[in-house]
Amino acid sequence: MLGAMSSSQHDAVDIIRTKRDGGCLTDDQIDWVIDAYTRGDVADEQMSALAMAILLQGMEPREIERWTAAMIASGERMDFSTLSRPTADKHSTGGVGDKITLPLAPLVAACGVAVPQLSGRGLGHTGGTLDKMEAIPGWRAELSNDEMLVQLEEVGAVVCAAGAGLAPADKKLYALRDVTGTVEAIPLIASSIMSKKIAEGTGALVLDVKVGSGAFMKTEADARELAERMVALGEAAGVRTVALLTDMSAPLGRTAGNGMEVTESVEVLRGGGPADVRELTLALAQEMVLASGVEGAAEIDVEQVLDSGAALELWERMIAAQGGDPAAEIPRGEHVAEVTAEESGVLTAMDAYQVGLAAWRLGAGRARKEDPVQAGAGVRWHATVGERVEAGQVLFTCHTETAERLDRGVETLAGAVTLDPQAEPFTRSLIIDRIGR
Repeated sequence: MLGAMSSSQHDAVDIIRTKRDGGCLTDDQIDWVIDAYTRGDVADEQMSALAMAILLQGMEPREIERWTAAMIASGERMDFSTLSRPTADKHSTGGVGDKITLPLAPLVAACGVAVPQLSGRGLGHTGGTLDKMEAIPGWRAELSNDEMLVQLEEVGAVVCAAGAGLAPADKKLYALRDVTGTVEAIPLIASSIMSKKIAEGTGALVLDVKVGSGAFMKTEADARELAERMVALGEAAGVRTVALLTDMSAPLGRTAGNGMEVTESVEVLRGGGPADVRELTLALAQEMVLASGVEGAAEIDVEQVLDSGAALELWERMIAAQGGDPAAEIPRGEHVAEVTAEESGVLTAMDAYQVGLAAWRLGAGRARKEDPVQAGAGVRWHATVGERVEAGQVLFTCHTETAERLDRGVETLAGAVTLDPQAEPFTRSLIIDRIGR
C-alpha cells in the first residue's frame, strides 16, 4: 500500500519548478533526481526540462559539486593502482577539427605514462573521438575493465568508451543534452566531464578548454569560468588537474570529419601534419607528463619522443590491440564538391562553427542520439587563418557518402571565411592561458 511521501522522496516537477524559478536544489533533491533518472523513474522529457532550467538559471558551486558527486555515485569507480606506471588523461571541451586525442594518447604513453582515454561520441557540430576511431576498419570502442587494464599495462594507452558502469547517469544525460539544446550549460559540462574523469580513477588530468566560434564556450570569460570550476572539482577529489584555454575561433588542423581526422592524426605521428595540431599535441603532452609525476618527467622532451617515431609505433600497437588494422585504408566519401575563393587576400577569419556544421550536414555528425555517422564524410580546408589565397583557389573540399547531402554542405560554407586584400600573412597563437597549479 502506498503511504505518504517520505522526506527522501521527491517529485520531479517540483525540482524542475525550483530550478526554473531560480532556486537552489538541496543535496537531497540532487541525489534523488540523478538516482531516479538513472533508474528510469524520471523521464527523459522531465530531465530535459531540468537541464534547460539549469542552462537558463545556472547552479551554485555547492550544487555543481553535489551534482558531480551524485553522478559519480550512480556507478562504479575504476582503480588503476595496480598499474606499473602513473596515469594521466586529457579531456577537451570539444571543437571543430579537434583530433588531438588521437596523436596525444600514444605520445604520452611513449613517455612512460599510462593513458586511459575514455572518450565519447559526437556532440552537436563537433566530432566525437569514438566516431573518429571507428573509421579504422575493425577497431572496437567497447572494452571491459579487465581488457582496459591489460592494454594499459602492456601497451600504455587505450582509447575506448566509458563502460556502462562508469557514471551511467552521465551517459544518459550526455546523449540527452546533445538533442535538447542544453550542451552549453556550464554546470552540466563541468559535472559531466569531471564525474567521468574522477570515477575513471586517473591520477592526473589535463583539460583543453576551447574558446571561440567553434567551441561551446564562445567567450574567454565563460571558458575561464568552466576551466576554474573543473580544476576545483578535480583538485577537491584528489586528482592533479590543470586546464589550458585554447583558441577555437578557427577550426583545428585542416580536416573535420571522422576518417579524414584519423588520416591527419597519423600524419602528425609521422612527424608532419598541420602546425597547429602538432603545437597543441605537444603542449598538452608536456602538461600530462609533468602532472603524472612519472620518473624524470621534467627531463622528458615530448617533441623528441614524437619525432623519434616511438609514438607512431605505440599508436599502431594501440589500434591492433583493439582489433583495428593500422595499415587499412581509411574511408573517404566518394561524392565530392569544392568551394573556391571569390577574391584574393589573406584569410583573416574562418568560422569554425560553420565548418563543423557543414561536416555535420555532410554526414559526419548526428541530429538524434541514435543516428549513425558516416566514416567518410567531412570537410578539408586548403588554406587556414593567416595564409594568403588567390581568387579561384580551392578553399574547401566536401566529401560525403550521400550525394544529396553535398549541396547543403557547400551552402553552409558560403561566407565561412573572411578575406582581406590589404592584410599581411600572420600566425595565430593557440594557447591563451593556463589554469591550475
